[in-house]
Amino acid sequence: MDDHLTGWLATLDEERLTRVLGNRPDALAPPWPRRLDALAERLSGDFAVMEVMRTLPLPALEIVQACLALGGRPGEDELARFLGVSVSETIPWLDRLYDHALAWPAPDGRIGLAGALARWWTAPCGLGEPLSAYLESWTLNTEGLRRMCRNLGISAQGTKRQLMARVSATLGDSELLSSLVADAPEGTIGMLDDFAWDGPIRSVNGDLFITPGTPEKWALDRGLLFRTQWGVAGMPREVALALRGPDYHAPFTPYPPDLATVPVDVAAVEHEMCLAAPHLLDRATALLENIDKSPLPLLKGGGVGVREVKRVAKETGCTEEEVRLLIEMSAVSRLIMLDEDMGGLVPTDRFDTWRLSEGPSRLRVLLAAWWRMERSSLRRVQDRYATVLGDDPEGETIARTRRAVLGALSEIPEGRGFATFPELVQSVHWQAPLLDRELLAECAPAVLEEARLLGLFSNGAPTSLGRALAALGSVAGAENDGTAPEVEHDPALAERSAKALASAQRTALFGADLTAVVTGPPSAELASLLDRAADRESRGAASVWRFGPASVRRALDGGEAADTLLDQLAEVGALPQPLVYLVRDVARRHGEVTVASVGCVILGSDPALLTEISAHRKLARLGLRSLAPTVLASQAPADRTLAALRDVGYAPVPDGAGGITIRRGLHGRRPVQADTASRIGAELSPDMGHGAGPAQDRDRERDPAGGHGLGRDQDPNGEHGAEGERAADRELSSEREPDTERRRNPAQQHSPTQHGPRAEREAERKQGPEREQDPEPLAGRLILLPGGRTTEPAPSPPPPHTPEGLPGPMTGQFPHQLPDPLSGPLPDPPPDPREHARRLIVAGRPVQPGDAGRPDNSGQPRQPRQPGDRSDRAPGRTWAVIGRLATRLPTAQQTLLGFVVDRGVRALITLSDGVTATISHGELRGGGILDAWCEEAGDYLDFPLSEITSVVTAH
Repeated sequence: MDDHLTGWLATLDEERLTRVLGNRPDALAPPWPRRLDALAERLSGDFAVMEVMRTLPLPALEIVQACLALGGRPGEDELARFLGVSVSETIPWLDRLYDHALAWPAPDGRIGLAGALARWWTAPCGLGEPLSAYLESWTLNTEGLRRMCRNLGISAQGTKRQLMARVSATLGDSELLSSLVADAPEGTIGMLDDFAWDGPIRSVNGDLFITPGTPEKWALDRGLLFRTQWGVAGMPREVALALRGPDYHAPFTPYPPDLATVPVDVAAVEHEMCLAAPHLLDRATALLENIDKSPLPLLKGGGVGVREVKRVAKETGCTEEEVRLLIEMSAVSRLIMLDEDMGGLVPTDRFDTWRLSEGPSRLRVLLAAWWRMERSSLRRVQDRYATVLGDDPEGETIARTRRAVLGALSEIPEGRGFATFPELVQSVHWQAPLLDRELLAECAPAVLEEARLLGLFSNGAPTSLGRALAALGSVAGAENDGTAPEVEHDPALAERSAKALASAQRTALFGADLTAVVTGPPSAELASLLDRAADRESRGAASVWRFGPASVRRALDGGEAADTLLDQLAEVGALPQPLVYLVRDVARRHGEVTVASVGCVILGSDPALLTEISAHRKLARLGLRSLAPTVLASQAPADRTLAALRDVGYAPVPDGAGGITIRRGLHGRRPVQADTASRIGAELSPDMGHGAGPAQDRDRERDPAGGHGLGRDQDPNGEHGAEGERAADRELSSEREPDTERRRNPAQQHSPTQHGPRAEREAERKQGPEREQDPEPLAGRLILLPGGRTTEPAPSPPPPHTPEGLPGPMTGQFPHQLPDPLSGPLPDPPPDPREHARRLIVAGRPVQPGDAGRPDNSGQPRQPRQPGDRSDRAPGRTWAVIGRLATRLPTAQQTLLGFVVDRGVRALITLSDGVTATISHGELRGGGILDAWCEEAGDYLDFPLSEITSVVTAH
């Protein structure tokens, strides 16, 4: 903690302190500081200072650099001379540093700097360590210092401090140093210039520093260079400045570079936004549904390969660039995740919630993911795209670059667009100078292309949606965050996203030639419906789909019923008679023959034995179903089925042709070996598939989705006609449709239910000893999804339980905020900067008689200080107070509680009534009260020391 910063904060009025708190969000992050010394400690932290530096433009950082180069605490006049400008030009940028608490004016008129600045910026203006750091080094003793003075031609008498002062004055004088270098060996001036302008640390040949007569040896003997290692040498700051000459001025660019702009049509820019936003949702839905059907495999080294990107692009109709971007955003927004059992990326439960949400909400989820994404999917390195979802060494820098580019675009006046790309890069670098310029130039084209695909940028200008997103740079979050609620719930972004999707078409024109035409951008729902039942032929200002038997069959295979499909199509346009005939004709022939997969078959000559086996509770995990009186089908492979049957006392044997012959222990008859296929053909029941017996009824109850016959072609007797077979198949299909299969999610008991390929994969994965019965649907309510699949509505979480019996203000202080099913709950807003500034000012001065009734930091009336208050105690009294009042705690726990007060550590305490709380940043108040931050309540609460029965470290 910097005492100078604390003293300056104590002198601020309410207006100035409010600006400091408003510019430093970290100052009001929970637990927010209640005293000026705690505020100063937080403001001066190393990482907090670096985060603020990243938000400042170039002139402010050049001021900091110049102050560090001058050393000490320079005055405003000295700083202006070093920069070569007037004092008035530096004042605005100094005020900006003051408002961010990176610098402050000292009472003597000099400028104080946060100590973390020097630790982060070790070579300001390309200058090295001060000369004093080298002269005070242990490697240079007094005799060596005297020898250096004699080489410089100055007095070598006096104390070490006096010698150091003479050396510093000589080497810091440009004229004296110039006359000294004039007599140096040949090549010395060039070598010293290299260190002065391209140093301060350079690799050298160590042998030359010990060879008499060399420039290196001459400079080392006179203190112009110091060798820190054998092959590394550095030049002191004062020497470099003297060599640069009296006319040198540190760089200072108080005005932004010129950014040439050209006029653009605002209506055209907004029109492009209205085209891109619906297209984005349409393509995102298509890509995620494609991954739902078949998991997206990853490379052995991580990431999605080029072959898979091209496959998905071909199957969904997306461009490869769109596939790359959408996969990245879907992963960051947690719409897809890696499932090793499935062998790749699969949609998550959040995808079901996302798909059921309104269009603007879905769009904001994708935009928020792009805003915090730490990879650039369209960035080219050596003319090649990087691997999708691969590791990027730049990491967070990519996200900061993206926000800087869009932020610079948002400052262009509306109706104008940037003219040249190099000028845009220069403008972005002026606003975010800590970004690597080469990386910025490399990433900016990719950022602009991504922004164009998302509807944030068009024709050299940002759209209204892009301007709304650019204003949220400070709340973007990190890629590891599952959601970014402050972005997804931002009112301005919500308004703009609704506007971007307002022009999406929700109706289509159906023609007698079995086509559907949508003039304008189709909504995601309309595009998804038409993509399921028709083939898209063209995109652009108008999109065209064509219906055919194959496309309609595809929709029916996905779970659609003919009447449902016709009803959905009729809602978006008038249906011509040929289209209705096509759908009904395809539906009439759909499902005439069904195909079922089995792991193996079980054969037996005793129907009663097989009925007993199919009803055995311990064999339920095999998924047995009856195909004939003496034939059972198992969903498990033959080896697992054999082991399960033997475990429950049967004596099965493999028949060598993919089947299993069963007999009852020692009392059964010897099985007759026969070919499995012939046994099945001979034993098929005439009423197969219709539940001929109680065992088959039980099979259908256990597995409604199974229970298929093998088709009429396998009936050797041919007793059934085609109509009877179709009726049986339709009956089985109707029994199968209501059944759903839950997607696995250990963290959620009521997860959305699904039909389709993903449900089938889940059913296969669940086979085994650990398989359990799925819970019943939530209240029987299902929501129909595209493709005929269903999902349960997200259950409302129970209201949070408020602990009872908490002392004082803790009771009833816990937040009762229900989570958003898609974006998550909004974080509690921080305190108002002005109100908190007022409280800090009041807390920083002694209580006066006129302060009676004025609230303190906890909202309670201020009272005169009492013995035991923190401000009246000397350091080290904390343990004495806790030891005297926290009598229920052993010594070790009293010590830990003292760390909560003196060091702000986190601890889990238990009160006498059994209530627990996680606390930190405590203060001792009069009356034996511990005033500490409670994480569960999100506020500072009072805890009586005498009621604390346990203290343990919080992890």
